[in-house]
Amino acid sequence: MPTFRITHVSDLHVLSPLGVEMRHVLFNKRVTGYANLVMKRARVYRRDYLLSVLAEAADRSDHLVVTGDVTNLSLEGEYEEACRLLTEVARSTEVTVVPGNHDIYLPAVHRERRFPRHFHGFFESDLPSFALDLPAGRFPTVKLRGPAAIIGLTSAVPRPPFVSAGHLGRDQLAALGRLLEHPEVARRTPVVLVHHSPFDSRFRLEQLRGGLVDARALRRALQPLARGLVLYGHLHVRHRARLQTTEGALDVVCATAAALDHDSDHVRAGFNAYELAEDGRIASIAARVLDPSTRTFRDAEIAAFGEST
Repeated sequence: MPTFRITHVSDLHVLSPLGVEMRHVLFNKRVTGYANLVMKRARVYRRDYLLSVLAEAADRSDHLVVTGDVTNLSLEGEYEEACRLLTEVARSTEVTVVPGNHDIYLPAVHRERRFPRHFHGFFESDLPSFALDLPAGRFPTVKLRGPAAIIGLTSAVPRPPFVSAGHLGRDQLAALGRLLEHPEVARRTPVVLVHHSPFDSRFRLEQLRGGLVDARALRRALQPLARGLVLYGHLHVRHRARLQTTEGALDVVCATAAALDHDSDHVRAGFNAYELAEDGRIASIAARVLDPSTRTFRDAEIAAFGEST
């Protein structure tokens, strides 16, 4: 039976090839992000890994989705470089992008709508009347492709230092509910893209600092669905869970950071791959991890994260 192949990458954290100009970093939240970059991220986020992952994921897909944090500090050079890389990928497969918290790092970035200025071509909707004009772009967006309705949401909002929590908002969730009822969406399998996890953190304070503040409201909005995928990133680990709904259950899958160098297969650079049968059935969910010794890709287990309602 013919299948529709979706590959899923996240948290690219693209750096500007020109480096970081300190005048853009000092006296704002970027100074903490830059310190983290210097002390840690520059050593573990590898551009050569990222290029390999993007090339392999593009080669194995009909549609590649990116669940946010395409940049590291929302710098103009990072936007330009990330856009260039994804435009190159789009020569061989269609690409859909939603923003992450690192893409909306400062209030000024949000206010000036820099993310949609660079990336709007990657989330143009087939049903634009359902989209709201938000600072991060027009969301929710949907692309109707074969058996799939690929739905993009934005949970990215500017936060104070040491806070990375996301927020969808009542209006966007209401628009999502209306979108899910559209006949062209309802007859397909929904593939929902969001940066932050749709599950609650164990502790409320942890949820407010780094989780999706209105995760419960998102889960309520998804209750009418009998099947589908919810794809996200942010946590830099690959795992999967089942979200029970009133009509069935959804597969909820997290992708690790696409360029991350790490000893564990659950964390190291790679991508997730999904196949939808012609009738919309989810035929397979798998992960491909980069083997640093051979620079080839091999299958990897996606750790179970449990089940939630």
